Amino acid sequence: MPRETKRARLERMHSEYALLCELYPAPKCALDFRSPWQLLVATVLSAQTTDKRVNSVTPELFAEFPDAASLGAAAGERVEDIIHPLGFFRGKARNIIALSAALTQRYGGEVPQSMDALTSLPGVGRKTANVVLGNAFHIPGFPVDTHVMRLTGRLRWRDDWRDVHPDPVRIEREITACFPPEEWTDLSHRLILHGRAVCHARKPDCAACPLSDTCPSAA
Repeated sequence: MPRETKRARLERMHSEYALLCELYPAPKCALDFRSPWQLLVATVLSAQTTDKRVNSVTPELFAEFPDAASLGAAAGERVEDIIHPLGFFRGKARNIIALSAALTQRYGGEVPQSMDALTSLPGVGRKTANVVLGNAFHIPGFPVDTHVMRLTGRLRWRDDWRDVHPDPVRIEREITACFPPEEWTDLSHRLILHGRAVCHARKPDCAACPLSDTCPSAA
């Protein structure tokens, strides 16, 4: 079988993405939030758990601590008690208290709108920053989570699709080079939605996948 050229792969990527756009016409962030700060906190809490579970604890968290100043001054034990169902609650409590305190001290409680500023905050990595930029500020961002890693690998949208432990920053750089910035956030959402609904980690439902005709990994 002849090797796919870069041009052919790019054309296939865009045709497959067009199908994802039809399948998920109005994607949105699955985390509930009313402000950039709430989204930042919720995204930090979402590590290694589900968005649904995060949404189950944040109403109580934000009712008791309605802004960065109050959460930044909170007692760790109380925050741990609220977010206990999420797992890794001690580390997450430390992070959201520390980042809220840093926001209060450095930015007057307002979430900054740059990658460098966001990733300088405790517990905030590049994926979290991209979520906040894209969904709170509509600044192009491409969050790379486990679903995005899995789908871009199975679809062979990236050169390192064989790697067992791919570099998220490299994935972000390679995939965003193929799409206009205004599509980056929704592209990530659609890949995540498809990963949850169809292209499961253990057993992808290729029979129900509209990309199966062109996906190199289709069963």
